[in-house]
Amino acid sequence: MVNTSKIETAAQAWDSRALGASAAHVAVADAAHEQALDKALELQSISIRLPKQLIEQYKLIAHFYGVGYQPLMRDILTRFVPNALEEIMQTQMKQAKEAAALIHVTSKKKTLVKTPLRKTHKQAASGTRPVV
Repeated sequence: MVNTSKIETAAQAWDSRALGASAAHVAVADAAHEQALDKALELQSISIRLPKQLIEQYKLIAHFYGVGYQPLMRDILTRFVPNALEEIMQTQMKQAKEAAALIHVTSKKKTLVKTPLRKTHKQAASGTRPVV
């Protein structure tokens, strides 16, 4: 049986910041590292204007959860977009079904309103009605 208590203790030490959080191990990443990280994570920097109060509120919420406000925005947008796309898809499918039903009804009406029936030569001669 494998003893995993060391691994769990190490994980707890990382989570409690006993490991990896000292000033000796902290450095600002240089531009090359930032670009490599952005490329690896497929991140793109954007500029957006938001009301100051909204930014302050985001910062408050982010602080409560122990994250930065920009990662919080990224997380919220990441959660929002799939649901919005699903809503768009459902709306488009509903519209397509309605359009298909309308086309189906219209084509049925055209089928019912065909050109007038012609009498065969025998019917014309005998005066009988055309067969439907």
